[in-house]
Amino acid sequence: MEGDHHRWRRCLLGGAVFAVCMAGTTLPTPLYGLYQDKFGFSELIVTVVFATYAVGVIGVLLLAGNASDAVGRRPVLYAGLACAAVSAGCFLAATNVGWLYAGRLLSGLAAGLFTGAATAYVIELAPAGGVSRATFVATAANMGGLGCGPVISGVLAQYAPRPLYLPFAVHLVLVAASALVLLRLPETVRERRALRTVRPERPGLPPQVRSVFVPAAVASFAGFALLGVFTSVSPALLAHSLDVRNHAVSGLVVALVFFASTVGQLAAGRAGPGRSLPWGCAGLLTGLALLAGALRFDLLVLVVLSALVGGAGQGLAFRGSLAAVAAAAPPERRGAVISTLFVAAYGGISVPVIGVGLLVGPMGLEGAGLVFTGCMAALVVAAAGYLLRHPVPAGG
Repeated sequence: MEGDHHRWRRCLLGGAVFAVCMAGTTLPTPLYGLYQDKFGFSELIVTVVFATYAVGVIGVLLLAGNASDAVGRRPVLYAGLACAAVSAGCFLAATNVGWLYAGRLLSGLAAGLFTGAATAYVIELAPAGGVSRATFVATAANMGGLGCGPVISGVLAQYAPRPLYLPFAVHLVLVAASALVLLRLPETVRERRALRTVRPERPGLPPQVRSVFVPAAVASFAGFALLGVFTSVSPALLAHSLDVRNHAVSGLVVALVFFASTVGQLAAGRAGPGRSLPWGCAGLLTGLALLAGALRFDLLVLVVLSALVGGAGQGLAFRGSLAAVAAAAPPERRGAVISTLFVAAYGGISVPVIGVGLLVGPMGLEGAGLVFTGCMAALVVAAAGYLLRHPVPAGG
């Protein structure tokens, strides 16, 4: 019993390290308006700076997503923490928008290194028979960390001095503490190989996966696009359309979508992919409708409801997608198939978000947001329609 208690403690410490890294990726969210005032760039540049993060994540997933299986979890996590620290340094040193691009790219590299390695590490640190609980610890650390980032920076920016410096200085301290925690945790990969033996794991779709993969990828793309728009554009919506200029409130509203996603993923684990995928699509569609209403009528309550309902739908849809695709894939190709799903999901954080930025100039924030919600709603409806005709088996 004492052994299990000790292993759960290690599992939770691993989750805390995971959360610290992911918090750094959303730390700049409430601060983009301040950077716009300081450097004088447009809403389009905000979305491109934000989407640079996805380039880093996708690059790592494609080129080194399986590195921790070979060299061990801890070396990869240390590399991720190093990227997170240098990213924070870029934001601390920022004198023009180029530093923001570099900081976001490094942040994406950190997230890409952590996404697979930290998830596996947290699960492996748990005692035998604790896979389900440990999976939720990893999920909560991932999405909870993403949610904590804008809350931390929003509160510090609003109520503490030097709003463009203090959040990143605090994160550097947390990263250093995480590195010390990692020193005390054991390596879980028994047979390690040299880094030179690692080969990129090419995305692929075996024939038996394709019917499940199409709706799963579409729902994941739309769900991550909703997350992307919330974290890149919603602070501007709150400030300019709703006159909410409190950075702490702005950060909290953004955080809600990630916290709701965590709840949705927990519910998906109980419902199974057969139900969580269509329910997730319904939640996403409702969240998009609420976001359209918030844009059209300038109502804060609709923004909050959109974050809660859309975030829960995203969590349901994504965990259901992951479970369905993993179950359909042959074991020898499962890693490549899951990597392909993550590439589709993170594509949702970049392409639609930049599209919104391009449309803000000619159409304004409301018009660009309504076009986005319409396009994403069409994708979700298409995925839901496909699922009605070809339901995913209840067991995955």
